[in-house]
Amino acid sequence: QVQLVESGGGLVQAGGSLRLSCAASRSIVSIDTMGWYRQAPGRQRELVASVANGGTTNYAGSVKGRFTTSRDNAKNTVDLQMNSLKPEDTGIYYCNAFKRRGWRTEDYWGQGTQVTVSS
Repeated sequence: QVQLVESGGGLVQAGGSLRLSCAASRSIVSIDTMGWYRQAPGRQRELVASVANGGTTNYAGSVKGRFTTSRDNAKNTVDLQMNSLKPEDTGIYYCNAFKRRGWRTEDYWGQGTQVTVSS
């Protein structure tokens, strides 16, 4: 089991920046992918960014060039730096930890943190 706790959300004006952090309750060395998802009102949860254990990152097209994610396996944390925020970035941001070993998978979620971008 891994408990994930997000922090750093809040209210920011368009064009501003926020940095989200996710702290894991135990080592994430064995976690294949740490990801950030968001869910806007009335919409499905979507992948925003992810970082694999080797450091490879993946971003949604809508955030490329504005968001950066990184993980620190020594500190058991993953961060999401969000710059040039837009009102459409508003939503609840969730941290995710995913691990696969053969057919067996483990999937953990944080409780989410609210990000609101005003125009």
